[in-house]
Amino acid sequence: MEDDLVARIAAHPQYRQLKRRRDRFGWSLALLMLFVYYGFVLLVAFDKEFLARRFGDSVMTLGMPIGFGVILFTVAITGYYVRRANAEFDTLSDAVARAVQSGAKK
Repeated sequence: MEDDLVARIAAHPQYRQLKRRRDRFGWSLALLMLFVYYGFVLLVAFDKEFLARRFGDSVMTLGMPIGFGVILFTVAITGYYVRRANAEFDTLSDAVARAVQSGAKK
């Protein structure tokens, strides 16, 4: 019975749509995060002088707000993923579950 349910879910067009959207969105955000993170790491490795520039007479350097920005960016895209998952992906998932359950009752 379980194998039949799994096969019906996997074959359902709305499930395929959900999987395609979720995978594309997840990979897009992952690549964006890798770009930001490794961009910062490459700056640290190859352009220390740029990151060491001070703001006027203060002790703060450019590296501090840029590093903080990387952390904020991570939090922001995580929140964006959660918001979209709750709004779009959960709705599609529920629709697939209802469709498969109603097909099983027939």
